[in-house]
Amino acid sequence: MEFLRRAYLRFADLAKELAKFGTIGGIAFLIDTGGFNLVQYGLHQGPLTSKVASTVVATTFAYFGNRYWTYRHHEQSGLAREYFLFFLLNAVALLIGLLCLGFTHYTLKLTDPLSMNLANLVGIGLGTLFRFWSYKKWVFLAATEEVPKELPDDITRAR
Repeated sequence: MEFLRRAYLRFADLAKELAKFGTIGGIAFLIDTGGFNLVQYGLHQGPLTSKVASTVVATTFAYFGNRYWTYRHHEQSGLAREYFLFFLLNAVALLIGLLCLGFTHYTLKLTDPLSMNLANLVGIGLGTLFRFWSYKKWVFLAATEEVPKELPDDITRAR
């Protein structure tokens, strides 16, 4: 029964974390897609420039949202380290998005807003999968186990 209890608690913790990650991601998604369309169609910039600009703003929001809400119970290994890794891993996710947009725009020659937004959505989806896995693995490290309140017998005897 202890195994089932621990499995349930792990699943419940993961579900909470996924919900928070999804909320922050949803807001970052709105910032990214809205910014992409604003820069590309409102400011008349190219698709790759638009994607980079919108991703930088969305990534900054996502870092602070994830650090101080989603993963606040995880150890903090230093703002500079986390921020650097966060942006490095987001650069990989951005590259995935740029490849989707570049392929659609320059290879397939599909430059209409619907095609570009669909390519952007595919890139965001693939990048999100990569980010969830990589943040948990390298950026927001799991908290170390708590030290037991009572010392084990072999340590107590050594005193």
